[in-house]
Amino acid sequence: MPNSGHTTIKGPTPRRRGEDEEGEELRLALVVIWAGEEPSRLGEALFPTSGSVFGRGPADDDGEPRVGFVRQRPEKNLKGAPCDNPFLSRRHLRFDVSLDAIEIQCVGHRPLRFADVEVQSATVREGDIVEITDLYAFLCVRRPAFLAAGGDELAPVTFGEADAYGIVGESAPAWTLRNQVSFLGKRNAHVLVTGSSGTGKELVAQAIHRLSSRAKKDIVSRNAATFPSGLIDAELFGNLANYPNVGMPERLGLIGQADGSTLFLDEIGELPSEMQAHLLRVLDGGEYQRLGDPKRRFADIRLVAATNRAPEELKEDLAARLALRVQVPGLDDRREDIALLARHILKRTAARDAEFAQRFCTNGEPRITSELVRALTQHSFATHVRELDGVLMRAAGSSSNRKGGEELDLTKEVRTVLRPVARPANREVGADEIRAALARHGGVKDKAWRDLGLASRHALHRLMKKLNIDD
Repeated sequence: MPNSGHTTIKGPTPRRRGEDEEGEELRLALVVIWAGEEPSRLGEALFPTSGSVFGRGPADDDGEPRVGFVRQRPEKNLKGAPCDNPFLSRRHLRFDVSLDAIEIQCVGHRPLRFADVEVQSATVREGDIVEITDLYAFLCVRRPAFLAAGGDELAPVTFGEADAYGIVGESAPAWTLRNQVSFLGKRNAHVLVTGSSGTGKELVAQAIHRLSSRAKKDIVSRNAATFPSGLIDAELFGNLANYPNVGMPERLGLIGQADGSTLFLDEIGELPSEMQAHLLRVLDGGEYQRLGDPKRRFADIRLVAATNRAPEELKEDLAARLALRVQVPGLDDRREDIALLARHILKRTAARDAEFAQRFCTNGEPRITSELVRALTQHSFATHVRELDGVLMRAAGSSSNRKGGEELDLTKEVRTVLRPVARPANREVGADEIRAALARHGGVKDKAWRDLGLASRHALHRLMKKLNIDD
């Protein structure tokens, strides 16, 4: 029997700046979120250093360090395929990296696009998106130079694809989640899965069950919010015929059905407090009774419960018995995975909808514009993967022919539902940084304020006045 009193086990979620919780340095990286004709590059990363260059083909004998695509896996970084795109110059980007920003100088033929403006240089910070026009779009993130060990058994066979348990993502938070799921699957204590609505808590519960010794039997799942009022005990523990109401058939109840397996109760926080208390005896020793039956019964179950509430809102005695905890990260915590998730959703849709596949896919790969991917990546999601799925379907329904073929596009209808992430209002910017940005853009303030990451042109004007910088 799973028992109570275990120490709560919760793996670390990497911090997004400076160091992670184990003290490992986090570096600025550029993660591919759109790659035109090279969709297999999604999720690959560049780790530029000052003085390094990025471009087509192998390094020249000029001594300049060359940065290439990396596929990160726990404890190892695998080199991505050589970059041989004919539209990429041999030296296309040159980098200068500081603690807080990557200065990118475009020295190739295709210009940069930053904040919807074509530029020759850009100061890119965490959360910014920069694109080599029509070739690659990158999201600037902070991540470890090497991912922590663990979760290897859940590794997708193909980089960027869903793993065997349906988890999609190559970010540090995605790998932390895999590591936690791998650990929890081998334990026998009860589990509480937390996270916002739409993050994939049921997927995680299914993975924990499939990795457990109980996997030979099907998991028994139910959303606690759907229990009929007044019949919750009957639903959970079962009842004899004609009890508590005449005409009711005899039934095992969820506890009886889950004997020898896992019981997944979603939204357990929706159970009334007194009903939560009714679970304590069966969680401790497997003992329960059907309604109307004096006979004591025993079931060998493992409870995996989920809630979008704070664990403190559960009845204290119940929370104490859910000794193992895992929090499913939202899309705000792993924005570099949004493009991979979108690709996965669209490929799954195409696999079951031939007309959709014909309209929006080439050789099984979805066609999606960089404009839509950039907007999705910077959208503030309320219901996460569930909402992403809905936005993509709206894009499919409102997209039309473009460039000779149909692509999912950032249509007017989609723009109305996408909300950009709230960015810091006006960060501290020094006089030298402002002068450099103005010089890069020939004095054009509409380009300079975006380059500097300010909130608006007026914010730049106020700073220039404050720092006595002439117009």
